[in-house]
Amino acid sequence: MTRSNQTIVRFCFVIFSFVIAFPAAAYASAPHGIPRQLARERAARVSNVRYRLNFDLESHASTTQGSEQLQFVLRGTGPLLLDFRDGKLEQISVNGKPLTTALDNGHIDLPANALREGDNVVQAAFVSNVAPAGKPLTRFEDRDDGSEYIYTLFVPMDASMAFPCFDQPDIKGRFQLTLVTPSGWAAISNTSVQRIVARGGEQQTLFVETRPISTYLFAFAAGPFQKIHDTPGLPGLYVRKSQFERAQAEAPEVQEIAAQGIKYLSEYFAQPFPFPKYDMVLIPGFAYGGMEHAGATFLREESVLFRTAPTHLDLLGRDILVLHELTHQWFGDLVTMRWFDDLWLKEGFAQYMAYQALASLKPNELIWKRFYESIKPAAYEIDSTQGTTPIYQDIPNLADAKSAYGAIVYSKAPGVLKQLSFLLGAGHFRDGLRVYLKEHAYSNAEWSDLIHAFEHVSGKPLDHWADMWIRHRGMPQVDVSWSCSGDGLTHLSLAQHDVLGTDAIWPIATQTLLAFPDGQTSRIRVDLQARSANVPFDPRARCPAFVFANDEDYAYGRFLLDAKSQRYVLAHLAGVNDVFTRTLLWGALWDSVREAGLAPREYLELSAHLLPNESDLSLVQTILSNSTMALHRYLSDKARAAFVPQFEAMTSRSMLDAKDHDLRILWFRGFRSVAETPEALAKLKLLLKRKISVPGVQLRPLDRWTMVTALIAFNDREAHTIFEAERKRDPGGDGQKYAYATEAASPDAKTKKKYFDEYLHDPSRPEDWIELSLHSFNYWNQSALTRPYLKPALEALPQIKRDRKIFFLVDWLNAFIDGQRSPAADAEVHEYLRTASLEPDLRLKILQAVDELNRTVKIRRKFPD
Repeated sequence: MTRSNQTIVRFCFVIFSFVIAFPAAAYASAPHGIPRQLARERAARVSNVRYRLNFDLESHASTTQGSEQLQFVLRGTGPLLLDFRDGKLEQISVNGKPLTTALDNGHIDLPANALREGDNVVQAAFVSNVAPAGKPLTRFEDRDDGSEYIYTLFVPMDASMAFPCFDQPDIKGRFQLTLVTPSGWAAISNTSVQRIVARGGEQQTLFVETRPISTYLFAFAAGPFQKIHDTPGLPGLYVRKSQFERAQAEAPEVQEIAAQGIKYLSEYFAQPFPFPKYDMVLIPGFAYGGMEHAGATFLREESVLFRTAPTHLDLLGRDILVLHELTHQWFGDLVTMRWFDDLWLKEGFAQYMAYQALASLKPNELIWKRFYESIKPAAYEIDSTQGTTPIYQDIPNLADAKSAYGAIVYSKAPGVLKQLSFLLGAGHFRDGLRVYLKEHAYSNAEWSDLIHAFEHVSGKPLDHWADMWIRHRGMPQVDVSWSCSGDGLTHLSLAQHDVLGTDAIWPIATQTLLAFPDGQTSRIRVDLQARSANVPFDPRARCPAFVFANDEDYAYGRFLLDAKSQRYVLAHLAGVNDVFTRTLLWGALWDSVREAGLAPREYLELSAHLLPNESDLSLVQTILSNSTMALHRYLSDKARAAFVPQFEAMTSRSMLDAKDHDLRILWFRGFRSVAETPEALAKLKLLLKRKISVPGVQLRPLDRWTMVTALIAFNDREAHTIFEAERKRDPGGDGQKYAYATEAASPDAKTKKKYFDEYLHDPSRPEDWIELSLHSFNYWNQSALTRPYLKPALEALPQIKRDRKIFFLVDWLNAFIDGQRSPAADAEVHEYLRTASLEPDLRLKILQAVDELNRTVKIRRKFPD
């Protein structure tokens, strides 16, 4: 028995002890949320759960009538808590006996004398709330044609806001749903429709019972959806009727990549698609990019039907989204984490496997280079802050589960998994996943179960590896030291230290690149288990021009260039022909800027020199984004004024002259982002008036609105007139949302106050409207105007956590803190951290967000001009 097995046995004993020591009767009153103690006790007692649910959806109603039959098998005796909050419980009975119990802190107390060991049946009638925002039953009103759509979103524990249930991931149930809707509405759920019965102006849709799934994975969507390209062998794809024609033209590739993904993943996992059918539903204004309900993924409509002129990179990003949600059908839906502290078991694997699948389906796309560019920066940025957390996060109560979502789960976890695949070998990695899925199908698992599966197939002990990478926060910085004598290499070593300043040492598997002046390269695999180690090399090895310690991005951590290598790369980067290597070197230089080791001016000078001749799309996109950030955050106003005209001219010229269509789009986006002088703003107006155009590029509505936003933010004298003209030009639902976001950039105190008050006190405003407007409100040139809202934004965090969806809180914090650049603002945030009474998860989120402001102040102080 390995140590992992011993850990599992010991952990099971602890759970059993909790069951004995803390029965439900121990609660003097129902607890807030769903604490882990309650969840463990219920999971040990409740099994074979079945839900029979009925919802009556009325057009434009603020509530829905619901009824339920809940069957389950109970082990032992004693009371039991059922979860239900936010709605109204009209009546309930247990085993045929009516109860008069009232809701208590989001729970229904099922008394011991109403329950029995073995089979139990609960019957309930209830009312659930429906609203444009803040409710798990969300209404969207299409302002283009007046139609209405209602959809569910229950993750992480919001199913209990819609119906009474055991709302925890490790009590899986089978669901059978009946929906009553207005006639002509389509209804989509986890399973296929069993029958539809018309009655007057209504119709009743009954769905086939599901396989065992967690409550947060149960879902339905209803409204006048239309199905596009209904083709045998392709997953179903539904869209609101006002977007049907557009979806017919733009979305078939989504069905095709999903079909290819099903085939690839079924073979890779040696596990057929785990549910009877698979549909995708495009939801306008959806809170996330997608949500992986078993058999019925919901995708944000804007992530599929682009509102800006798309590049090839955007289409690949859409593929990743589709494959990410598809992978969840195995990782998350078939096998579900036991508790949300293991959220990475679904999100990290879905992200990693999306890239793995696309790399196989589209082998010419340099997908692992894109993985580095799209995944790693977000992980490194969070993992170098004092607010970072381990991949495994301690969640004592599901009420705090929203805080588990973020870059550590979505970006660090897949980065660590890539290193594990490199460590074990691709075959052992795949076989470990197969064992894990087979052993825990339609059930729940923990991180130790997965590690045990990898140990079983590889024969390698992984307890120390897992402890450091899964249960320890932070990351290593790996430094290179090398020297030569004459033309020969005489010394090469790697050393690591914790970026957070602890004495932690990580097991690191990496590949070190030696690059020579003639363009030749040599690669050495290194397993670094100690604080430092000499790297063995051929005694005949030549002296390299530069060394990079994380070639092909197999390892996770900060990998900066040593001083000799950095000097060479700054002078010869254009001569690095391998685009992946070139990308990694650009990344190392940018990391040096963020660590205040390289002046932003030097990075910008290199960018201005090399960018016009760079042909790789994603690298151009990355360098432009970093350069814009350096201009807006890291340079003083005086230094920026010297650089901006050069970048305006470069981006403007390239958007008109670049030979590649997609490059012209990227250069247009770059120009739109850096434009601030009167001459550049005048060119934006010419683009809006169509007096000049980007050759071969049809600008879409959001492209136009972002240009209008810039004019508004800089208080251009024609901005208001242009804004009103654009509002008349684009009067539909999306146009109204974009106009709302644009107006938030108005540089006047009255507008800022109006918007901030509405953010916190207008429940009718859709959440995606607010989310889109946050960065306009905090436009980069308006720090002084938005500074008064910094502390109120921090003080609103408990409300934001309670009322908003998962990612909104992070967007809120980043918008208000990133809107500032001054030492005074930085001090204000830290003073708030020192004096405020904060929940631990909110404190960590603030520490994560303020790190960029800390860096900005440090960089501007060290490099003032």
